[in-house]
Amino acid sequence: MMKNLPDPAASGGARTAYLGGLAIAIGGAVLFSTKAVVAKLLYRYHIDAVTLIAFRMLFSLPVFAAIALWQMRTAPPLSTGDRWRLLGLGLIGYYLSSFLDFLGLQYISVGLERLILFLTPTFVLLISATWLQQHISRKQWLALLASYGGIVLVFLHDLKDGGSHVALGSTLVLGSATSYAVYLLASGEMVKRLGSLRLVSYAMCVSSAACIAQFFLLRPASLLLQPLPVYGLSLVNGLLCTVMPVFMTMVAVQRIGASAASQAGMIGPVSTLFLGALILGEAVTGWQLAGTALVLAGIYLLSKVKH
Repeated sequence: MMKNLPDPAASGGARTAYLGGLAIAIGGAVLFSTKAVVAKLLYRYHIDAVTLIAFRMLFSLPVFAAIALWQMRTAPPLSTGDRWRLLGLGLIGYYLSSFLDFLGLQYISVGLERLILFLTPTFVLLISATWLQQHISRKQWLALLASYGGIVLVFLHDLKDGGSHVALGSTLVLGSATSYAVYLLASGEMVKRLGSLRLVSYAMCVSSAACIAQFFLLRPASLLLQPLPVYGLSLVNGLLCTVMPVFMTMVAVQRIGASAASQAGMIGPVSTLFLGALILGEAVTGWQLAGTALVLAGIYLLSKVKH
C-alpha cells in the first residue's frame, strides 16, 4: 500500500495563511509604533500632551464604544468585582501608560521612546520575580542584560545632546512601560474569562473617558478649536495608530499564535527609528543601531525561553 503523502495544496495553503498572519502582525507593530512619530508632528502645532491624548481618544472612542455595546448585548453581565477591576485596568494600562508616554515624547527622540517601551516584557519578568517570587533563569538574565545594555547605549548617546530633558523624558516613558507591564500582569486572569475583545474594548472606553475628562478639567474648551492638520493627524493617531493595531494584533494572535506575533512585533523599534529619520529628520547613528540590536537580541532571547 502506498503511504499517504502530504497534500502540497494543503501545506501551501497553511504556509500562505501563516505568512498572511505574520504580515498582519508586522503591520500592526509598525502602525502602533508610528504613534510616536505622529505625536512629534502634532507637537509642532504647540499642543500639549493633555490635548494630544484627548484628541486621540475622541477619534478612537466611537469604535471601542460600539464594540463594547455589542459585547454588552451578546455576553453575560459583568460582576461588580470585574467592573472595578476593569476600571483599574483602563486607568493603569491605557490612560496612565499613554499619558506618560506622550509626556515623555516631548523630551526624547522617537527611537529612544520605542526602545524603552519595548522593555515592557522585561518589566513583566522583573515584577513577576519580585512580587510573585518567580525564578529567573540564566538565559533570562542574559536577555535582561542585553536589553538594558542597549538602552544604556542609546540613552548615553542622546544624553550628550539633550541633557536633563533626555533624563526627564526617559523617566516618564519608563513609567509608561512599567504601568503597562502592571496592566499586562493584572489582566492575565481576566482575559481568559472575558476574552481579549471584550477586555480591550471596555478598558479603552474607561481610558478614553479619563483622557477626555482630564482635558476638560485642566484645559479650556476653546482648545478643541485647532488648525485642520491637528484634526487630520489626530484621526491618524486615533484610528491608524490605536484602533487598527489593536485588532490587527488580535487577528495575528489567532492565526499564528501569541509567540510568533510577539516576535513579529520586534520590528516596531526598528521601524520607528527609520520613520523618525525619514519623517522627522532625526539622525540614525551607529550607537543607536547598536543599542537597537542589543535590545532586539535581548527580547528575542526572552521570547525563546520556555514557560
